[in-house]
Amino acid sequence: MTVAVRAATLIDGTGADPVRGRFVVIEDGVIQRIAKAAPKGAEVIDAGELTILPGLIDCHVHLALGQENIQQRLLTPLSLNTAMALVHARETLDAGFTTVRDAGFTTRGVKMAVERGLFAGPRMRIAVSPLSQTGGHGDSMTPSGVNMWPGDPERPNGVVDGIEGVRRASREVLRAGADQIKIMTSGGVLSPNDEPGATGFSPEEIAAVVYEAHASGKTVMSHAQATQGIKNAVLAGVESIEHGIYLDEETCAEMKKRGTYLVATLIAPLWVLRRAEKDPSAIPPYALRKAKEVVEAHRRSFRMAVEKGLKIAMGTDTGVGPHGTNAEEIAVMVENGMTPMQAIVATTRTAAECARVDTLVGTIEPGKRADLVGVRGDPLANIALFKDQSCVAFVMKDGAVHKRS
Repeated sequence: MTVAVRAATLIDGTGADPVRGRFVVIEDGVIQRIAKAAPKGAEVIDAGELTILPGLIDCHVHLALGQENIQQRLLTPLSLNTAMALVHARETLDAGFTTVRDAGFTTRGVKMAVERGLFAGPRMRIAVSPLSQTGGHGDSMTPSGVNMWPGDPERPNGVVDGIEGVRRASREVLRAGADQIKIMTSGGVLSPNDEPGATGFSPEEIAAVVYEAHASGKTVMSHAQATQGIKNAVLAGVESIEHGIYLDEETCAEMKKRGTYLVATLIAPLWVLRRAEKDPSAIPPYALRKAKEVVEAHRRSFRMAVEKGLKIAMGTDTGVGPHGTNAEEIAVMVENGMTPMQAIVATTRTAAECARVDTLVGTIEPGKRADLVGVRGDPLANIALFKDQSCVAFVMKDGAVHKRS
């Protein structure tokens, strides 16, 4: 059956100017053409005065993480964690995000459940278990000796050391269904044993991970906040830098030369601060202190990346903040140097390229899957509308309407 979605205003995700009064013609979940009139006999879905865009893409989420404090996390059974990941998947799709790249802890079973239509959720690219050196950002051993993420049958233990250690762990996460390998090449904010400015993994260890990923046709994403940790990852051939809090000009030049993506997650430290303000028990004191310290450096680095013309793909680190609030990052990117259209492209076409799904989604053009989102208002005139979840009034994934309000 042919379906035609009427768009009062259409932003196609390529960076081209919006057009008015178009129909997105769809057959079997695939966009056939953009037309000025609906084909004869087509089922017409009138989106009213909504602005229609490609389905939004978040390149850094954690569907298996929620707003639990440490005590609650330790008391959560694995089966409940899986159920909550599926709830978070639906909340993410409700918010207009039809594709996500999960940066750790979501299992292959959650992805398969959504793919089979058992539960509503976005298209997923998963990392399964992040890899970290002992004492690094991914090492959740607390000072009391309790390990909050020891690994389980579906999520291999990712705390490893040495070239042979990271090589074996890379193969284990690929065996567990990883679409990309996530590594920690610096310290971080929420980790108990390091600082954001600390370097993680040696260049040789990073190179071993990159080799294993590329040998399987996969990519590597690197949690990298420290300057040297970012640089080591870029020079080793990692495809995307996550966070990039302490960028410098030399590293920006290397990223631009190599086409390395930056997934900045500007909203992440802000959510740490918000959670601590709402419930002081939710965030450990060390994490609150580090979040306060990185906010301004994070913004400066992002502005530098925009000025230098780096490839920037939208990502949020959602899980740190509530699922379904992902789109606020779009407005924050504009607050820190992007134009509204640049931010939209970063959340559609560039994000699809970063996640390696650009042959499927990311733009509204013939041959792409019919992933569409409709928002109330003009995001080019008022990018702040993305902060309001109620503005997302229409969501279609693979040609099927998921939400219409």
